[in-house]
This record gives sequence, C-alpha cells and structure tokens, in this order.
Amino acid sequence: MELEKQVREAAESAKRAARALAKCTTAAKNNALLAMANRLEAQIAPLLSENAKDVQNASARGLSAPLIERLTLNPKRVAEMAAGLREIAALPDPVGEILGLTRRPNGMQVGRMRVPIGLIGIIYESRPNVTADVAGLCIKSGNGVLLRGGSEAIHSNLAIAHLLREEAEKAGLPAEGITLLTSTDRQAIFEMLKLDGIIDLVIPRGGRELMQSVTAHARMPVIKHDQGLCHIFVDASADLSPAVDICVNAKVQRPAVCNAMETLLVHQSVAPAFLPRLAERLRDAKCEMRGCPRTRAILPDIVAATEADWHEEYLALILSIKVVEDLDAAMAHIATYGSAHSEAILTRHHPNAMRFLNEVDASAVLINASTRLNDGFQLGLGAEMGISTSRIHARGPMGLTALTCEKFIVLGDGHIRQ
Repeated sequence: MELEKQVREAAESAKRAARALAKCTTAAKNNALLAMANRLEAQIAPLLSENAKDVQNASARGLSAPLIERLTLNPKRVAEMAAGLREIAALPDPVGEILGLTRRPNGMQVGRMRVPIGLIGIIYESRPNVTADVAGLCIKSGNGVLLRGGSEAIHSNLAIAHLLREEAEKAGLPAEGITLLTSTDRQAIFEMLKLDGIIDLVIPRGGRELMQSVTAHARMPVIKHDQGLCHIFVDASADLSPAVDICVNAKVQRPAVCNAMETLLVHQSVAPAFLPRLAERLRDAKCEMRGCPRTRAILPDIVAATEADWHEEYLALILSIKVVEDLDAAMAHIATYGSAHSEAILTRHHPNAMRFLNEVDASAVLINASTRLNDGFQLGLGAEMGISTSRIHARGPMGLTALTCEKFIVLGDGHIRQ
C-alpha cells in the first residue's frame, strides 16, 4: 500500500503541474529549456560520475552489452541532450494553434485549437538521455510528465531529473511537471498503469516484454514504441558504392538502437558484386553475418541463417542477409518479418522507389538513405518521445505536435440552435 500511495501522490502532483504548464507562455517555456541545456553542459562531470555507477552496477549484474551501450553516457551524448533541448526551444510552440477556422452559413465560426494532452507517463529502459528528451518535449508542449526509468539507470536519471527540475523552477515553471518515480520496484509500473483519470497517456519504450506488459495492464491509452526490425533492400539499379556506405552506417554506427538495420535484402542481379564489398567493411567492423543459402554461395565463410534470424532484433553487431529475386520478394519479406519501424530501398529506378514508398508499411520509409535517420533530432523535431509503431494518433518519431490533441472552438455572436 505504501508504494501505491507513493506513486499516486507523485502522479497527482504531476497532474496539478500539468494544468499549470498548459497556461505557461512560450517565452517562459523556452527560457526554461535553454537554462536546462546550459545546466546539463555545465554539469557533465557529475552526470558522468553518476552514470558510471549505473554502468558498473549493470556490468556486475551481467546485463547484455547492447543494454549497457544504451545506458552509457559520454560528453558527446550529454552535449546532444543539451542540443536537443535548444532545438526544442527554437521550434514553434504548437499550443494554441488554431486550425481550419471556417464560417458556417449562419455566420458562426468553427475551428480546432491545439492543446496539451495533460499528464504523460513514460516507461523506459536503460537510456538516460530519454529523461532529458521527453522532459523538454513535454515542457514545450505544455504537458506534465511522469517518468519511470529502468532500475539500471536510476543514478543517471535522478541526476538529470534533479537538474532539469531546478532549472524549471528557477524559470517560473512548476518543478513537479517533471516527476521521476524514485522506486526501482517493478510494481511501481503496475501502480502507474492503474491511474486512469490522472495519467492521460502512457508511452512505453523498451523490449517486447515491456510492451506486452504495459498494453495488458494499462487502463489509459497507450502509444507503443516497439522493437525495430529494420530492413534495407539493395535494388538491381542501386549505385553500389554509396549503397555499401549506407548499409555500413545503418548496421555499424550504433547497432544497439531501434533504427539500426537488422536484415539486408539484396537483389540477385547485384548480389555477386555487392556482397563481397560490403562483407569486407563489415568484417573490419567485427560484424557477424548470417546468410541464406544464396548469400552463402557468395560468402561461404559466414554463418547460415535460420528462420529465427529473420524474426530477430539483434541490437548488436549481427546482420542477417538474404538474396531475393526482385522488389516484390523484398517487400513480401518485409511484410512478413518487419516490425513497421524503419524500411529503406537503395535504387536509381524511380518506379521501384515509388512502389516501395507507397506499398511498404512502416513508420518511416526511406529512399537511398540509412534507417538510422528515422530519429526525431535528424528529422527536425528537436528530440523525440520515441518512435511510435502505433497507428493512432501518432506514428514515427513523436515530437511536439504529436504531444497535443485538438479541441473544437466556436466563435458566435448570440447564436443558438434552432
């Protein structure tokens, strides 16, 4: 009962703050965000010290290498957190925007206004930069946020949240608008998920087990930020030199994240020329390759792929490779095994590019570009709440606009219903 009370009181406090944030001016919100960015950069050393505790504990607990990689902060990642906050401050404020104001035959004007959603609960694993990203987005969009990070990142999350709350309060915003649950008891998640009427929306970010648990227990709407089983298809007309660079970037640059490529599909006509060139680069990066029989006929020293490999989100330096007959075979494979996250085609054939763009179902479809670019910062959103694989109401990287809903507004002059 004590944990239930603790979570409810934290949520109620954050909800009150959300109502206050909804009324804050754009200038006040931007000033807070800029102060937060400056404070993060000024406190890099203490933040890295707290993060080191988490990394050490994670290693002692035997957590996986991908999880530890996502957990680890460094000066560059802290600087990116600060840059994200500054970019959010520079973006237009969606709150109060009026859409589609029209005049009815009786002279009454009707439109829709963007308003904050309210209190957003976010449940996430491992990545402490999420704390700053989602706090910044929620502040700018006038929402309160109740954060529940993973126990493996508790020291990092506490340190980041503390700095952000202090700067919010100095700028005249309610500190409780950024509320981090301090309990590492997993039951705290289930207590959160009971709070329909207090928490307006829950966003889980993590593995399949977390997604299934949250969707099974949540009493409020859920927008899933699910696994990323991402593909790149190298078409017959692809320019092979940039194709190699794109594929290496998509797999190697940061393999432990959801927009990294997990399966490569290669048109049969270019596979003999393309795969040896790519394999040389991947071997240099110490990336394990697993291939279908046709792939292994070209690269006989790689591991044989099994049916399970086509379903696997490795989050590691492992890549599945399949040689396919044509575009239709590639799209059929994606439809069967993909997670509707990020899918790319490398081609110089415009009709094939347009078919892929129109027919592949994913939160982002890319032409001649790396799947790693499906990211809020890269797409100009400043940062992201995550990459939604849901279809309602937001899909893809969730930025400021996705954190608002609409209300109808009616401008009358003594109008009554006849």
